[in-house]
Amino acid sequence: MNICKNLMPTMRQLDGFTKYCRASYFAFIHSSPNFSVEVHTPNQEVVIALGSNVGDRLHNFNEALQLMRKSGIHITRHGCLYETAPAYVTDQPNFLNSAVRAVTQLGPHELLGALKKIEKEMGRTDGIRYGPRPIDLDILFYGKLRVSSEILTVPHERIWERPFVIAPLMDLLGSTIDSDTVACWHSFSMHSGGLFDAWEKLGGETLTGKEGLKRVLPIGKGLWDWSTKTSVMGILNLTPDSFSDGGKFQSVEAAISQVRSMISEGADMIDIGAQSTRPMASRISVQQELDRLIPVLEAVVGMPEAEGKIISVDTFYSEVAAEAVSKGAHIVNDVSAGLLDSNMLRVVAGLKVPYIAMHMRGDPSTMQNSENLKYDNVCKQVASELYSRVREAELIGIPAWRMIIDPGIGFSKNCDHNLDILMGLPNIQAEIGSESLAMSHAPILIGPSRKKFLGEICSRTAGTERDPATVASVTAAVLGGANIVRVHNVRDNVDAVKVCDAMLRHRKSVFPS
Repeated sequence: MNICKNLMPTMRQLDGFTKYCRASYFAFIHSSPNFSVEVHTPNQEVVIALGSNVGDRLHNFNEALQLMRKSGIHITRHGCLYETAPAYVTDQPNFLNSAVRAVTQLGPHELLGALKKIEKEMGRTDGIRYGPRPIDLDILFYGKLRVSSEILTVPHERIWERPFVIAPLMDLLGSTIDSDTVACWHSFSMHSGGLFDAWEKLGGETLTGKEGLKRVLPIGKGLWDWSTKTSVMGILNLTPDSFSDGGKFQSVEAAISQVRSMISEGADMIDIGAQSTRPMASRISVQQELDRLIPVLEAVVGMPEAEGKIISVDTFYSEVAAEAVSKGAHIVNDVSAGLLDSNMLRVVAGLKVPYIAMHMRGDPSTMQNSENLKYDNVCKQVASELYSRVREAELIGIPAWRMIIDPGIGFSKNCDHNLDILMGLPNIQAEIGSESLAMSHAPILIGPSRKKFLGEICSRTAGTERDPATVASVTAAVLGGANIVRVHNVRDNVDAVKVCDAMLRHRKSVFPS
């Protein structure tokens, strides 16, 4: 789905801002770094591009972001992460690229100086123009101003020819214009449709997923391009009371046997949970959860068969998340999106691992009460409430490029709500995209496996009898845009996902736009 195209009717907002923007952005056009007065306001909103192709590229990004914060640059939004082919000088390693929105009280040349200092501290030298570098930091926009001096041009003069710059820049916007500053950024493009026209003229979303511009999410030691195939996440419940398979895998030996079976059947990911989140489940303590989880997790991580597989820990406790990651888990999967542990978002930000944020109202003991089941438009409200959680996570320090979103099938939803979500994933993406295109591009996880609503539809009381219904719901989800499906029965759903992916590839070849 091309969410950018949904913006075009709103671009008429540009007309109302254009004259206002012109009065502002030409004020700085002939500024000089030697001029003794720089115009300051309490805060200016800026956009800064990041690039790296030397050493540990992701570590370089993390270090640069930390140094930017220490330099008075408060980061408010992150673009997606892209692995890109080098431009201009092509005989060099691939780059990682992204961009951030931030606010700062630094003047334009003070900001430039701060960024150059960071580059130098991180080992960048003059070297070859457009050549390899540990970090590259460029000012794309500075408030509503145009800047032209001997050492600084804003907007950056080569934005419009560089897909690896425009792609993460677009991620920092929403499909609606939320401020006069953003309206000015659109007007800088000199296209009637603003930045979205500029992006479309370069090729837009058709460029992503190709060798030269891959949208990726860092997991473990690798970069995951989720556009190539749908991933199947196998469920391992270590609880005595889970609704489908409670008590079956409480011993380490039984758990390992189940993981080995799921991997042999084609699971890409294993999600290990030691706390039941079924409706009305009683909450266990952090220590009880750790006692169940850690012996199994350590054994799974040590399995030769698990090499190259992604291990996720299903927990809403920050202490469990931190301990699990220290023992080898790659992802934190939180059914509460940080609502059940006020430390979770801060802890995950420090762990620097991907975070699955799921939509739920209340907690497992209250999520299905009448108040939590009230929706006027379930897709719109789930998107809005979920976005508020990932927005808070981003402000705390989890960048968009580490986020995975889950609309929470079966959590604070009745049967009709679940069906609306399964059929409405594009609507959820578009609603999130109105606020943040980066978040609308985040991988989507769907977990309908063996849930009660499938039993209600098919008159199947036992969870294990709901596997055919699970396959049907997984099929609908994948064709609607899901990137990860979380299931108990791996074998049948791997086959379903392969057929769905084949259909999606065929559709793309027939209708490439």
